[in-house]
Amino acid sequence: MVAKIKTVSFEGINVLPVDVQVQFTHGLPGITIVGLPDKTVAESKERIRSSFQSIGLDLPGKRIVVNLAPADIQKEGSHYDLPIALGIMVQMGILDGVEMEEYIILGELGLDGSIARVTGALPTAIYAASENRGVICPESCGSEAAWAGDVRIVAAPNVLALVNHFKGTQVIAQPQVSDLSTVPVRHLNLRDVKGQLLAKRALEIAAAGGHNLLMLGPPGSGKSMLASRLSGILPPLTPLEALEVTMIHSISGNLPEEGLVRERPYRDPHHSASLAALVGGGIRCKPGEISLAHKGVLFLDELPEFNRSALESLRQPLETGKVVVARANSHVAYPSQVQLVAAMNPCRCGYFGDKEQECTRAPRCAADYQSKISGPLMDRFDIIMDVPEVKAVDLMKDPDGEDSAVIAQRVVVAREFQYARIRSLGVADNKANAHVDSETLEQIIDLSQASVNLLAKVMEKFKLSGRGYHRILRVARTIADLEQAQTIEVQHLSEAVGYRKISVFGEASAKVA
Repeated sequence: MVAKIKTVSFEGINVLPVDVQVQFTHGLPGITIVGLPDKTVAESKERIRSSFQSIGLDLPGKRIVVNLAPADIQKEGSHYDLPIALGIMVQMGILDGVEMEEYIILGELGLDGSIARVTGALPTAIYAASENRGVICPESCGSEAAWAGDVRIVAAPNVLALVNHFKGTQVIAQPQVSDLSTVPVRHLNLRDVKGQLLAKRALEIAAAGGHNLLMLGPPGSGKSMLASRLSGILPPLTPLEALEVTMIHSISGNLPEEGLVRERPYRDPHHSASLAALVGGGIRCKPGEISLAHKGVLFLDELPEFNRSALESLRQPLETGKVVVARANSHVAYPSQVQLVAAMNPCRCGYFGDKEQECTRAPRCAADYQSKISGPLMDRFDIIMDVPEVKAVDLMKDPDGEDSAVIAQRVVVAREFQYARIRSLGVADNKANAHVDSETLEQIIDLSQASVNLLAKVMEKFKLSGRGYHRILRVARTIADLEQAQTIEVQHLSEAVGYRKISVFGEASAKVA
């Protein structure tokens, strides 16, 4: 007789079914685990043995063979502890095998019989619901799994409570989703940033259209302050977006206590971050910063200081909205639809173009520093703008700008204007201007004749690439949407061209030449 327990493996945010098969055979007593387990899974036999002893159970004096099928998929993680332990209990006659087959099981065992938190509870619960099965998971994962909806969940604090539940001597209540109304949502206020009216306007446009933004300015001009307040003016996550973001964070193991990500993510990795840290990878192929920022903001401060290969690896995910980590035996995909915001100094010392603190190595310093950013990567930014130094007189003034809540309301109205236009074209998904494909972009662009003439002159003078051409049109479309205008007029296009800051990266090199 072979006991069979259902559990899962993870490939990105996709869930793959795994059968835990347990059989007692003749031979030396012990547990043998086969089916391509990693070191963590192989060590589970010691945790299982100790947890059994903690509740007064001894393993049978037989050879216990555990097979994790299918055998050609690498099994990684500590969540196999509980399904293996329950499979042994079924084989020992302690639990009913037919009843156990109605559940997807995951959990890590402690030496004292406790069941510790594991990653991936929400994707597992969603998969279990699709298979019309229940979920057995750690108590600390119960509220997370409950967000999957109508699914039976047994969230046990320890092995003894779990056994008593199925024996009928104890009842483990169905976990409920957390009451999010009692959890405050706090955003940094854009009103705290003094001065920088043009930068605030650019931030509003970026939020309204989902545009990537690059800010250039001397140290202390407020670039990081502005970036950290962008997520506070973005539209709130829809329920489907919240679940998608939560699944990524569940796999990575950094969910909030309430088990659901409610706010748009804001990630700001240090410039020493490796390629794997940014796009994902590593031994267990975890999601990188660009995936953890999915549906939110990825802020790269001191952009030229990042590793060149790491920055170049962002180019394709920024275009496609997903990152694919290739391995010899598999390809793991993670969603990565982010709003990229970057900040950099105009040169290494930071004062190129400053009349009061002119760079001592200008213009070579600026040319060398700015050349660290490739042209193709620069093309990924819809808005490139200066963030000048804030004068002391402005710093001493009281904040007099608009609150983030006021700006956020305008952003929501502009987004709804975009979504309504997209739906009128028969496109099912709501997409911001920055994310529509080129074919759809051509349909939503309505240029006045004066705007057509201006755009032709800009293309001819600055020799813009096709991507640069579309970037200007996307930003101009968003500026018009903020005014609820169907036609893109000259003033909309002119402002969009100004935000490209085309001359910034040509100025230093021209002086050097």
